Amino acid sequence: MTDEPGPNSKVPLGLFQDLEGLKAEVIRLDAQVTALTKGDQGEAPGDETGADTHGEDNWQYPPFILLLDAPEYDDELRALVEWVEGVVVPGYLGEPSPDARWCHLWFEHTVAVARLHACWLAWQELTDPTTCGYTGPSVWHRDHLDPCLRELRVSSGPFAGCVKGEHHIDHRLPGSVPSAWRHHDI
Repeated sequence: MTDEPGPNSKVPLGLFQDLEGLKAEVIRLDAQVTALTKGDQGEAPGDETGADTHGEDNWQYPPFILLLDAPEYDDELRALVEWVEGVVVPGYLGEPSPDARWCHLWFEHTVAVARLHACWLAWQELTDPTTCGYTGPSVWHRDHLDPCLRELRVSSGPFAGCVKGEHHIDHRLPGSVPSAWRHHDI
């Protein structure tokens, strides 16, 4: 039995051809969606093995810098330094003052590295119109850059001991921190 209209068919030939074209297009789009969905899940399009390619070792995006070990940490830090020194410092930092501190060796302060890296990851996503539209940069400024710089530059922040050209990375490290998980003999 054929799907094509016969001489006694009530479906006009042009409409039938349009429907067949639409069916073919739906099938093509369905295959494309399936391939793209599998690609997003870490599987190659057409890979029907069902093997689990997800895992903690398979990062789809750059992981948070403090979770990295050398040499990945060093590579990520180099890229972060390039971004901070090329974008943040010239574009957003005014002259340091007691109320708005900055350390030229910021990359030696773990808190600064962590905050700036998080800000940089957000910047990578929110400055790309294909992922967030044209309001992304505004959202990045409001939700990421401004709070990050506020926390870093406050007088009690990680650069508190870095004044008048002196650099201190251990000025805020706590001594022994009591833990609720340890029980001491009294």
